[in-house]
Amino acid sequence: MALHRILTTLIIASSLLLSSSNWMRPLKQMIDTDPPQDTIKLVFIHHSTGENWLNDDDGGLARALQENNYFVSDTNYGWGPDSIGDRTDIPNWLEWFRSDGTDRYMDALYNEGEVHSPYNRILSDPGGENRIILFKSCFPNSALDGNLNDPPTEGTDFTVGNAKYVYNEILQYFQSRPDKLFIVITAPPLIDGTYAKNARAFNNWLVNNWLADNNYSQSNVAVFDFYNILTAPENHHRVNNGIIEHVIDSSRNTSYYPSGDDHPSQAGNRKATTEFIPMLNAFYNNWVQSGESSSPQVVKPPQQQEEVPPASRAEPGQAVGSMLDDFEAELSPWEAFNDESDSSQMLCYHSAEFAYNSGQSLQLDFAIPVGSWGTCTRFFDAPRDLSSHEGLMFQLRSAEPGAWMHVDVYAGPDGMRETYYFELEVPAESTSDWQQISIPWSSFLRAGWEENGGQPFSKPDEVTGIAFGFPEMMDGVNQGTVWVDDLQLFTSLMESAQVEEAEIMEEETTAEGEEPTSSKPGLPFCGSAAIIPLGLFAVIFFNHRRRSE
Repeated sequence: MALHRILTTLIIASSLLLSSSNWMRPLKQMIDTDPPQDTIKLVFIHHSTGENWLNDDDGGLARALQENNYFVSDTNYGWGPDSIGDRTDIPNWLEWFRSDGTDRYMDALYNEGEVHSPYNRILSDPGGENRIILFKSCFPNSALDGNLNDPPTEGTDFTVGNAKYVYNEILQYFQSRPDKLFIVITAPPLIDGTYAKNARAFNNWLVNNWLADNNYSQSNVAVFDFYNILTAPENHHRVNNGIIEHVIDSSRNTSYYPSGDDHPSQAGNRKATTEFIPMLNAFYNNWVQSGESSSPQVVKPPQQQEEVPPASRAEPGQAVGSMLDDFEAELSPWEAFNDESDSSQMLCYHSAEFAYNSGQSLQLDFAIPVGSWGTCTRFFDAPRDLSSHEGLMFQLRSAEPGAWMHVDVYAGPDGMRETYYFELEVPAESTSDWQQISIPWSSFLRAGWEENGGQPFSKPDEVTGIAFGFPEMMDGVNQGTVWVDDLQLFTSLMESAQVEEAEIMEEETTAEGEEPTSSKPGLPFCGSAAIIPLGLFAVIFFNHRRRSE
């Protein structure tokens, strides 16, 4: 039996054709630029350049997105936990996507539904999380020091090598979330030509080599070269005659569309909107058609984690926010069942041998011979409506790899109960560290021994129980020990913890009337006259996480 995760051999940076001085990269043979049939939620991480691009009276991007069935939200200065929205330079993407705060930032980002720029909503919120994430650094990030062909080099300076390193690092997070589509918008060009050749080289690397250099085979990451479009009228990144073109007809590497400073003009922004919308539709359709857009994730988290604030913890055995069970109760509501007609063995109990965040986890000991079964089940006192969330998530650890297990959800009352399951092989990495398992509702399938076997789960509004099961293995006994911790729903934002944190945080603001400083000495600041950024420039380095054992 195979893990229900669809891997694809399509890769957005798959093919590079050289024709004269034009770079042309087909996404695949037949490009589908039709907009989504259903309204899709999208969020854009940006500062003032992105604000102007979205603006109904400037670039018109927000309106064009909505006309193509994308429900648009965005972030800006002062947004989010720790005012993370203040920090969108290339080194800051490590803080967003590869730091101890990533889970909090992403939870807030996926659930963001507000307007933070001058555009009007013409669509109704379809509900659920943002599925598409656009993110862009501002024009100071086109001033990269170093040399054109510098390899990725660990560090967070404004250099070609360090920028490549940052983008390579954040791919690890993107790989863990195939259910989200991440689109890099390259930083716009500067008027000043000091670093212009380096900017060109770096952005060409992003478009043509980044994913291929990392052997990235998933279809949930794409690049749109905003920079190239703004360097000359003849330069494009677009769909043309059924292929994606990356056209560089001019050797110009500086801004062709300035607006009195380095912010792109309305003409430049409108050109970018015209070329981006068909590209986005192509990226989205390629991602959906790959089958990855609803696939579950097996995630190896960084090895050091900040302590969970008390306000976000569940009472033992109860659900608070997204937590269904943290296994801290003295008496366990979980019960073991097994085939009593043979030698199968199934035990489950709260254990302090390993724990993900606190004192206990759920330990499952099993030995299942051919033709037998065993489960550890928790039935709820009444049906639970979990439909506002996208699926189940938990932490998994094992004594040895190679075992197979089920995660089951039940719907309906006793006597009419329906069983849906998802099957996975216990990851080898779980023998040395906790592994995060996230499973969307749509990946649970009706049990084959029941009516309509194989049908996807469609009743998250009436969940009556959850189980961890262990099936037979045709080549021997399925046996071992696994530990499960922090069983939760993977879309809920634990607001109580954020409120508590916000109360003790010291807010740092720019003095009234004081001009904000650039992210790099001597470079213009990427900002809006109407917005003063909160907080100081900061880079959070990725650290290994600790686990309580």
